[in-house]
Amino acid sequence: MKYEEIKNLSLHEVNEKIKTEEEVLQKLKFAHAISPIENPMKIKHTRKYLARLKTAQRAKKFENNQQHNDTKES
Repeated sequence: MKYEEIKNLSLHEVNEKIKTEEEVLQKLKFAHAISPIENPMKIKHTRKYLARLKTAQRAKKFENNQQHNDTKES
């Protein structure tokens, strides 16, 4: 999923995807430690996707905080 698509998700959806991807990453790392997985690049792609999700999560939280502060000042 591209970052542009992630930006359109709600904060709740992003949080759910982060939880899911963290579990996937943990399972991939565990499977790779036991015996090499067929495509070790999956670990790298999952890490990068997780980073994109966390970036979007942080941006959404910052955006919500800014909107909250703007309404307080008015």
